[in-house]
Amino acid sequence: MPSSKRAVVVTGFGPFGSHKVNASSVTVKMLEEEGLGNDDVELVVTELPVAYRDVKDIIPWLWKKYNPLLVVHVGVSGIATELTLEQLAHNDGYDKHDIHGMCPSSNNCVDDACDQIIVSGINMEHVCQAVNSSGGAVKAVVSQDPGRYLCDFSYFTSLHINRSCAAFVHVPPLDMPYSAKDLAEGLRQAINAMLGQVIQQ
Repeated sequence: MPSSKRAVVVTGFGPFGSHKVNASSVTVKMLEEEGLGNDDVELVVTELPVAYRDVKDIIPWLWKKYNPLLVVHVGVSGIATELTLEQLAHNDGYDKHDIHGMCPSSNNCVDDACDQIIVSGINMEHVCQAVNSSGGAVKAVVSQDPGRYLCDFSYFTSLHINRSCAAFVHVPPLDMPYSAKDLAEGLRQAINAMLGQVIQQ
């Protein structure tokens, strides 16, 4: 019998560049093992290739297949030292090559988008406060710049579909300073705080 629970879709990214083991994928897989601790939702986890064309195909498919209550994309940032909650995403400026040596011909994410910046309907300052007051090892900060690469690109793709229930979280590389287990716990706290907002909308 199909589940009556609403889905929470969480994605990580595969390897790229110097990130032979992508901390985002490891964190998301650890979250899948540990669970959200919320019996009202079904956690759906998948790994995205660091490739524009794949992201452009897979993300709309995930929205259509699962009709999710919440979508959270997770990526690694070499400069992050905390769980970094991204408040917005950009449509333009995508000129960095992906793992296939490609970038969008127009340098845009969505060519017919009305907005060049989309702000998530989820208040990341409130999510940040929830994580930082949870007593967990991981601290969180809010960011306004996801970086004009596949992280930003994936986030804009989801925000363009539904800005009210899409989020992006950057994690630092593993053990710099947090373990995968610590990061997964911080991510769990963040996602549950996001769900608290989404359910009230």
